[in-house]
Amino acid sequence: MGKIAVTERVTGHTELIGLIAYPIRHSMSPTMHNEAFKKLGLDYVYVCFEVDNSTLEDTVKGLRAMKVRGWNVSMPNKGPITQYLDKLSPASQIIGACNTVVNDNGVLTGTITDGVGAMQALKDEGVEYVGKKMVVIGAGGAATAIQVQAALDGVRELTIFNRDDEFFAHGEETVKKLRERTDCVVNIYRLEDHAKLKEELDSADILIDSSSCGMKPLEDVVALPDKSYLRPDLVVMDTVYAPRQTKLMRWCDEVGCKNFNGLGMMLYQGAAAFKLWTGKEMPVDFIKDVLF
Repeated sequence: MGKIAVTERVTGHTELIGLIAYPIRHSMSPTMHNEAFKKLGLDYVYVCFEVDNSTLEDTVKGLRAMKVRGWNVSMPNKGPITQYLDKLSPASQIIGACNTVVNDNGVLTGTITDGVGAMQALKDEGVEYVGKKMVVIGAGGAATAIQVQAALDGVRELTIFNRDDEFFAHGEETVKKLRERTDCVVNIYRLEDHAKLKEELDSADILIDSSSCGMKPLEDVVALPDKSYLRPDLVVMDTVYAPRQTKLMRWCDEVGCKNFNGLGMMLYQGAAAFKLWTGKEMPVDFIKDVLF
């Protein structure tokens, strides 16, 4: 497919939507949203801004001043951006992060659609998660969104594993909040505890890896010690989508367990953001043909 000739349809009325992240060149969000705008005949354009924490505050001030309609937020900005916004959705308040900002006449509202996207991606793959046990690796913004949404949507037991780093305390806080606000059985352990990791995966129905393992520059890194931690009846979702198949997914193929990447999650979190900005439903089936 050739590139969209954006300059042929930008007008004086065109609404600007963006993505602020670092790195950013791998993102499929511009293709997804611009194709959807074009399909529905909407006068919007989606562009990328390579921004990290060092310039984040000035970037938000500039986007507000320019009356940019909204933007997505990805690593490493999902948590830090919340301090520069006017309002946060209930989910973003629990999580302490957002991936979508809507600008309503200068009032910036942050929300997070990653969890909704992940749950819909599981449904799309025919995976039943209500009443099941789920293990999630990671405690960053996207991982936390998945954990919160899973608990709210009826997962019976949720076990979180994360490296013993600065995010572990954040994961412990998430566990505390979910225990207070949901009926889900929630626990967190250090990823370095391989015995506990094996024990929990042996009784899990679903594994979601929401760590940075598998994406550049960690293409050859897997969060699990080896393939023995997998089994044929375990369903695995890797939230990475570039590359399309991670080393973890190749392990899954060798073991024989159902697995899929983060494209579905990316699609459905994008569809939720699309509706917040435009008031329209994203043409999901059309976008699947474009992306998949």
